[in-house]
Amino acid sequence: MEKILVSACLLGKPVRYDGSDKTVASSILSQWQREGRVVGLCPEVEAGLPVPRPPAEIIGGRGGDAVHDGTAKILENTGKDVTQSFLAGAWKALETARKWHCRFALLTDGSPSCGSSFLYDGSFTGARIPGAGVVAALLLKNGVEVFSEHQISMLAERLDADETPFRTGCLRRF
Repeated sequence: MEKILVSACLLGKPVRYDGSDKTVASSILSQWQREGRVVGLCPEVEAGLPVPRPPAEIIGGRGGDAVHDGTAKILENTGKDVTQSFLAGAWKALETARKWHCRFALLTDGSPSCGSSFLYDGSFTGARIPGAGVVAALLLKNGVEVFSEHQISMLAERLDADETPFRTGCLRRF
């Protein structure tokens, strides 16, 4: 049974920068939890960042890939550079995905770590740009398929398609 790496805030853990959660009310996610498929993780907390903490955004580049290659930074709205902590959290997320053999991740969109379809533009004004955060970018580079909390149904379809041959007995071994 496939394990799924899931942002801890989506599971109701109050680990977001402001000390809140971003619980997703989904029967699909609840079923995965009952089945023991979910591996919850907050990369920022794993990297040692406190809760609460100042908001942070990617500055000087378009997303996590730019942070990984050193052409962008992650700064708090106070101006403090937290790039290394966010990178450490990304590597912890990848390590966790590998440990549990997660080929799929369900991550919080908009986050400089977990965003998969959009990020905030670095102006701290709420303006959005397309892009992936440092965790999503690293997972994608390493073969983990990433979905946002708005794509749970798509992830469920992807899992179903991946597991159907095993459930129906259509897989033949020669």
